[in-house]
Amino acid sequence: MLKLIIGNKAYSSWSMRGWLAVKQSGLAFEEITVPMFGEDWDKRREGDEFAPSGGKVPILWDDKAVIWDSLAIIEWLADKTDRARYWPKDEVARGMARSMAAEMHSSYPNLRRDLSMNVRKQFPPRELSEDVRTEIMRILELWAQARARHGSGGPYLFGDYSAVDIMFAPVVTRFVTYSIPVPRFAAAYMEAMLSHAWTREWLEAAQEEPWVIERYEAAAE
Repeated sequence: MLKLIIGNKAYSSWSMRGWLAVKQSGLAFEEITVPMFGEDWDKRREGDEFAPSGGKVPILWDDKAVIWDSLAIIEWLADKTDRARYWPKDEVARGMARSMAAEMHSSYPNLRRDLSMNVRKQFPPRELSEDVRTEIMRILELWAQARARHGSGGPYLFGDYSAVDIMFAPVVTRFVTYSIPVPRFAAAYMEAMLSHAWTREWLEAAQEEPWVIERYEAAAE
């Protein structure tokens, strides 16, 4: 059985991506939550379970293979199961989806810093920096292009739920947490994402977590 090590569901955006990726595979897996920055966190990071990830989550163990980084987990599971579970079948759509997923993986540092993930709260709108607004507009532009060009088959970015939706799932939660105004098409997409059974499962579990990390609570306010 696969084993997935994740951090707090309330705060760990990369863990959310890795977890959704494994759910999308349809494979059974053991889920291990290691609360970030607690006593157990440091102890487990020093052990073999976290090697060679450098102490980061998520980490997927598949027998003797260890895969860390959410996008690598997606690719591993796509190869292991069926790539059509993760990427559009159409070549043109697939090229765009892979590019969007890669951009989400490597970009938007200001949004990540200023709008840290916290799925247990929702704050009133506030003034955002120009850099954050620019990144939000870029994300909305990508969503609009994907939906207009390739989204006619369903409510997700490329119609069916896919890897690119997994990569943007924590952005959807951030937009809710910080009351980011979005156009109607984006609101409809976000509603589809938030209504997805796996998103609901993640958010409900986050509400039940006993751990509070003050640095993220303070950053969110």
